[in-house]
Amino acid sequence: MNISRLVNFLCIIVGGLVALYVQAEEKQNTYLLIGGVALLVFGIYRTSRNIPSKSEKKEEETFVKPEEDENRR
Repeated sequence: MNISRLVNFLCIIVGGLVALYVQAEEKQNTYLLIGGVALLVFGIYRTSRNIPSKSEKKEEETFVKPEEDENRR
């Protein structure tokens, strides 16, 4: 596992834990909650940048076959 992926996963885990911890307290620290959510979103964004879109893939064959024209037989 390379360092970049490790940083992404750590951001997601730490951001999620901070957000959950702050949310569970009776008196919430708003700035800490915003920081946790921002760290979570940052990790998710960095992870999603490396996922290729469907339009970049080669078009694969489908299971649907076109109907044959009866006049062509």
